[in-house]
Amino acid sequence: MRVMVLCSGDLWAGAEAMVYQLVNGLAGIPNLDLLIVLLNKGRLAKKLEKRGIEVHIIEESKHSFLAIVRSVRKSVAEFSPDVIHSHRYKENMLAWFAAIGRKNIKLVATQHGMPETGGEAISWADRLKTGLFFRMLSCCFDRTVLVSGEMRQLLFGSYGFSSKDIAVIHNGISIPKNISHRNGQRVVIGSAGRLFPVKDFSLFVDLAHFLVMQIGTVDFVLAGDGPQHAMLEEKIKSYGLQERFRILGHQDDMDAFYRNLDLYINTSIHEGIPMSVLEAMSYGLPVVAAKVGGFPEIVQNGEQGFLVDVRNKNAYVDRVLELILNQDLRLKMAKSARKKIVDYFSQKTMAEKYYQLYGKLLSRE
Repeated sequence: MRVMVLCSGDLWAGAEAMVYQLVNGLAGIPNLDLLIVLLNKGRLAKKLEKRGIEVHIIEESKHSFLAIVRSVRKSVAEFSPDVIHSHRYKENMLAWFAAIGRKNIKLVATQHGMPETGGEAISWADRLKTGLFFRMLSCCFDRTVLVSGEMRQLLFGSYGFSSKDIAVIHNGISIPKNISHRNGQRVVIGSAGRLFPVKDFSLFVDLAHFLVMQIGTVDFVLAGDGPQHAMLEEKIKSYGLQERFRILGHQDDMDAFYRNLDLYINTSIHEGIPMSVLEAMSYGLPVVAAKVGGFPEIVQNGEQGFLVDVRNKNAYVDRVLELILNQDLRLKMAKSARKKIVDYFSQKTMAEKYYQLYGKLLSRE
């Protein structure tokens, strides 16, 4: 079996983190040949090359869209893939163009989340763009993979999607070894992600403000960068939290980040299956998050952490305080969180499910 993976390369967000995990998992499967094609060189290419995986780079800044299409089609002609597996809007369109005239190629797209709105109303132009994009997937791709069952509920029966057009495969990650729990005098609470409105890290700063007023031995760290960085720093300053809340920026060593936390908060307005939460749980961190997106599929309320109503400050504060003050509960949830990832969300499990999907599609030729 020959599979081409097509993805953006200059970004490093949930889709790229998932592709890194997927490619590493697929690389260990016998009789599977991979070609990784990335638009632009960045962290994903460097991490894959470090693992000895060959990557073909197409620099967008040096080519027109038509030239990029020709480059992708050239890669298809030379590699002769059985499957093209694409990620994100532009890459899905490129995959479709690349497969025109090649009837034996199966097209698979992974939809990593629903369109991000940051809580704002969606314009008619964005609605039209979203509708056209999903129509392309439902009519032109052999399978659209959704990362959560919640997304399946949203898309099933819409935009022309039927049950045969979509599949649900949860994201998976490699499992860290030698996990130990901190036993410091101060509790460290963390979160990670792009500093964009949909992540609502402004709420995370608000929660820190309320928690610091009630307990003196708690600190906060946020790993990530983005357009809201300056605004968040200003908000931290306005609350007088400069000594208690640090924004670390982009972190190459997320292993060290997670190992220095006691619990993890996610304040997103919407998510699919966030890689950062899977990672946090794999390090034995209980999670407090909103009951949105795929979170109920990861966190069973009261078992691996707590789920609260979206943007409910009081509920977040109450649940985090409960975990801060009850170390036994925190450790119990930590153990359950790690077990959940090991049992259901491993890199190996995800890669095997995608491999089985590829084989199923090819067997129908």
